[in-house]
Amino acid sequence: MAEILLFHHAQGLTPGVRAFADNLRAAGHTVHTPDLFDGRTFQSIDEGLAYIGKIGFDDMRERGVRIADELPPELVYAGFSFGVLPAQKLAQTRPGARGALLFYSCLPISGEWAFGLWPNGVPVQIHGMDRDPVFVGEGDIKAAREIVETVEDAELFLYPGDQHYFADSSLPSYDADAAALLTRRVLEFLDRV
Repeated sequence: MAEILLFHHAQGLTPGVRAFADNLRAAGHTVHTPDLFDGRTFQSIDEGLAYIGKIGFDDMRERGVRIADELPPELVYAGFSFGVLPAQKLAQTRPGARGALLFYSCLPISGEWAFGLWPNGVPVQIHGMDRDPVFVGEGDIKAAREIVETVEDAELFLYPGDQHYFADSSLPSYDADAAALLTRRVLEFLDRV
């Protein structure tokens, strides 16, 4: 069974993020769900991003990275949207990573936002909707395709729809069918890493 460090999105550690983690736990995995917002949740992505902006994106990302210092190195790093920032940084830079699960967002592995090349032997799955204005419209899909083209064990899964937080069962953007398929693919990934 895998041990996972799962980072929430910009609306916080919502009941839907907790439920997703509980589904992984029910399958026998250990899941850590740190609350980077100290109990705060937000009604919209914009409100959450404003809070992150007040703290500072780099500071918030590094808050997540420091949490890993208290855990063993052999982790699968997972993140929803904003949570991809610490998850992807850890997967790419912390020795011992067993894998990465990137939901709704993806950073490039070259250029200004990159943490460097993807490490050998670290599998990755990237999940997003094919008409999500953030994932597609802001270039995350291009970064995801760059990873899939250059990393041996990398998969990009696109789901039909235009929602960003489609796997968070506590939000109006939830898509039950897409979330069920995403969860099945994640569990298959975790069973092999």
